[in-house]
Amino acid sequence: MVTDADLAIEQLYLEHWHHLVRLSVLLVRDPGQAEEIAQDAFVELHRRWGRLDDPERAPAYLRQTVVNRSRSALRHRGVVQRHLARQHVVDLAPAADEPVLADSRRRLVLDALQRLPRRQREVLVLRYYLDLSEAEIAETLGISRGAVKSHASRGSATLRPLLEARDLKGGDR
Repeated sequence: MVTDADLAIEQLYLEHWHHLVRLSVLLVRDPGQAEEIAQDAFVELHRRWGRLDDPERAPAYLRQTVVNRSRSALRHRGVVQRHLARQHVVDLAPAADEPVLADSRRRLVLDALQRLPRRQREVLVLRYYLDLSEAEIAETLGISRGAVKSHASRGSATLRPLLEARDLKGGDR
């Protein structure tokens, strides 16, 4: 039996799946994990559909869930890496996202993004990849619009010299 929630989630999935996966890829740098995170966000939304105050806010709920789950994945990855470092395990396998990020310019930009503090990175990804407004970013991250402006400004100011140092400013080479 197909419900209104099923139809609504299906429509949201068709409209937002690729953007949510890309958002997560930009945060966790692992396409497989990003797909899992996005899928889990849709499952969670379906589970909570009856409790949504405003179904029109479902895309914002999905973005916030993807950002939060990406944060959790990064925290988990950090714990695993610290544990492996204590055991002196060396991982020589190539990164899972290497085929996706084969383009060297994109890889360098993503590396530079990873050097930013978490909040600055999230704001810049939401702003420049998803093209969200300051109000939408503030809602997604649960911060004020002023904080969004501040994080965007600081993040951009930090990225600029990192990218210039890698000769990325001014186009592809």
